[in-house]
Amino acid sequence: MTRHATQPIDGQKPGTSGLRKKTRVFMQPNYLENFVQSTFDAIGGVRGKTLVLGGDGRYFGREAASTILKMAAANGAARVIVGQGAWLSTPAASNLIRQRQADGGIILSASHNPGGPDEDFGVKYNSANGGPAPESITSAIHKRTQEISEYHVLDAADPDLDSLGETPLGEMTVEVVDPVSAYADLMETIFDFNALQDVFKAGFRMRMDSMCAITGPYAVEIFENRLGAPAGTVTHGTPLPDFGGMHPDPNPTWAHELMDEMMGENSPDFGAASDGDGDRNMILGAGTYVSPSDSLAVLAANAHLVPGYKDGLKGVARSMPTSAAADRVAEALGLDCYETPTGWKFFGNLMDAGRVSLCGEESFGTGSDHVREKDGLWAVLMWLNILAARKMSVAEIMADHFARYGRNYYSRHDYEALPTEQAEAMLDVLRARLGELKGTQVEGLTVESSDEFSYTDPVDGSIAEGQGFRILFEGGSRVVLRLSGTGTEGATLRVYLERYAPGPDGLDHDPQEALSPIIRATEALVGIRERTGREKPDVIT
Repeated sequence: MTRHATQPIDGQKPGTSGLRKKTRVFMQPNYLENFVQSTFDAIGGVRGKTLVLGGDGRYFGREAASTILKMAAANGAARVIVGQGAWLSTPAASNLIRQRQADGGIILSASHNPGGPDEDFGVKYNSANGGPAPESITSAIHKRTQEISEYHVLDAADPDLDSLGETPLGEMTVEVVDPVSAYADLMETIFDFNALQDVFKAGFRMRMDSMCAITGPYAVEIFENRLGAPAGTVTHGTPLPDFGGMHPDPNPTWAHELMDEMMGENSPDFGAASDGDGDRNMILGAGTYVSPSDSLAVLAANAHLVPGYKDGLKGVARSMPTSAAADRVAEALGLDCYETPTGWKFFGNLMDAGRVSLCGEESFGTGSDHVREKDGLWAVLMWLNILAARKMSVAEIMADHFARYGRNYYSRHDYEALPTEQAEAMLDVLRARLGELKGTQVEGLTVESSDEFSYTDPVDGSIAEGQGFRILFEGGSRVVLRLSGTGTEGATLRVYLERYAPGPDGLDHDPQEALSPIIRATEALVGIRERTGREKPDVIT
């Protein structure tokens, strides 16, 4: 073991999904090592422990994995289970942690952010339940980064990450595993693969866009090899260090090739996309886009049709910015519905306590208690299983759902890479005005209430404050504003707009048109255009 003297490096505070910075920042001397050693120290060390390690294949991932393995060995870890080639999707890593009863894991990913030497990289620690570390641990990691004085690395050659099996690294065992098989096997225990095979045999056409990211091998194995979908069903299926120059975020803006195909003539029956590390999804039918909030609601309403959930759901949870569409389903089914801050770690306590089965975020993330991460391919399989059971198209299922529950028109407007001080100053002004907004009339709307969301965890009593601003209008409409913690430079302001239409009329409008009064009211109340100089959002979903 070699002990290396070091000193604290500013800015190593994990966000909702670990530490994300530009790749070249992580490649700086001591940067990765400082953060990993601080993580090991913050969890009480790794001596005698078993860890899982892998990532989404982005640039610098293999080199980072080799460094982390040698650090784990130097810190006394007993075993590290690593995906072949340092590959593991985030939900597959969560599954391995749980299946192998590991003490935790490290995931190398910046999720949906671009990859490459001049793009983004990230490191996230997951706990023994398979989910993202809670705030108590991320706070301890950050504190340790501010006082670290040395890190430990085994003086050894880089381990072989390509050959399956066990090899020694010092006194530690490195176990290289197939990154796909355990996850694909898990999916077979949840879904009716026989029924899905019959659907594809009958000529059902699907397009799965893996965006040159990690789910490509998983999607080919599941859809083409196990379910019998035609070769070519999966596009952009080879993970590339720079994602082929793509921005691997499955939304209408970045997955535009899939959008064009699904909205064009002779489109497939079903379309889906996933992101860089495989935990997000976008769902499409022929000529039909399904918002993530609506997708969560539809899955909740139809989960009993899927073998893994045939006995019903324990409960449903959604992040606060996600629309209330799932709440209406939960109420109709007599289920508890929880509203949490953004960040999958907040769902983990609810799932571990047996309070919820299904969770979702408006940021294209849905999942269940089969793992402790959101799971893109799981969501795609949920939709396929529901389509097979109901023998309806995506458009027909959505129309039926709106007719029964009403429609929550919903959209998210992102203003990316704003100067952080500018964005925070704008929200500071809003914070100071929250108490005086009630009763304000703007664009034909009346403010019913406004607040800065805080959350008390019903399981452990922990409190999360400062989780976004809510302005609620009479009649069920609202706007939510929050700064995202998933970027690597500047600040991304996310503005969430929602309007409820109970039906039976008014269920088929264009969402942006239906939301236009909310959009104008937000500008009048917050002044985004005036304060930032941005004429429009960078991304609309």
